[in-house]
Amino acid sequence: MNADLLSDLVITNVASVSTLYNSKNNGARRIDRPCWAMIIKYEGETVYTSCETKFISDFSHIVILPRGCSYEWRCTESGHFCALEFESEATYHRPIVFAVKNGEKILKMLKDLEHKCNIKNPLSRIESIRDVYSILLALIHASEGQYSPTEKQKKIAPALEYISKHYNEKITNEALASVSGLSVVYFRKLFAAGMGVSPIAYARRLRIEKAKEMLKSDYGSISDVAESLGYLTIYDFSRDFKKHTGVSPSKF
Repeated sequence: MNADLLSDLVITNVASVSTLYNSKNNGARRIDRPCWAMIIKYEGETVYTSCETKFISDFSHIVILPRGCSYEWRCTESGHFCALEFESEATYHRPIVFAVKNGEKILKMLKDLEHKCNIKNPLSRIESIRDVYSILLALIHASEGQYSPTEKQKKIAPALEYISKHYNEKITNEALASVSGLSVVYFRKLFAAGMGVSPIAYARRLRIEKAKEMLKSDYGSISDVAESLGYLTIYDFSRDFKKHTGVSPSKF
């Protein structure tokens, strides 16, 4: 859930990146935090308390403080930390802690961002937002046990990639099994177990999701969308679309 929350963030601005020092027993209370923050305490330790739950902040536990959360913090071991503050309309009611094997990579990325923010250029704002997304992605990948694909997912990964690239073409179980290096029978069983639907149903679902995106744009007619998605007739497209969404393409 933590990773899902971060992946949905729309970052609008980077407020600051700073390296600071806390002495032991320093602390404060924060009510309804106005912006998001990431804290990596690479020396010592700080304890955050929110909703009667304690969160440790040290080099192996990176803390995200969402907009809207309330908490208390207390430095239990003196040391430096790096703080990134950024703006997003999303809110969450409590701190989020990511356990990582080591915070060296994240710390380096934060330090690099701090340096870039100190040297302003015309592209600073957009570059800093891009870098925050990169840091959040690195944090998700570095956190223990998060987004670690199962063996089933690893085996069907080539098929998922194939579908994403060829969603507007005719896709068969035979082709998907071939790129995955598996027999058709075993592949279909494995895919259904890993994704909850059959390979062809998954491909159809992706095609309909793309159709929704296209229909919201002004790039063409319903006939153009149908042809772009590989349908032979607009009737086939309309039938599939209504089956999955409950409404016709024109009504959507």
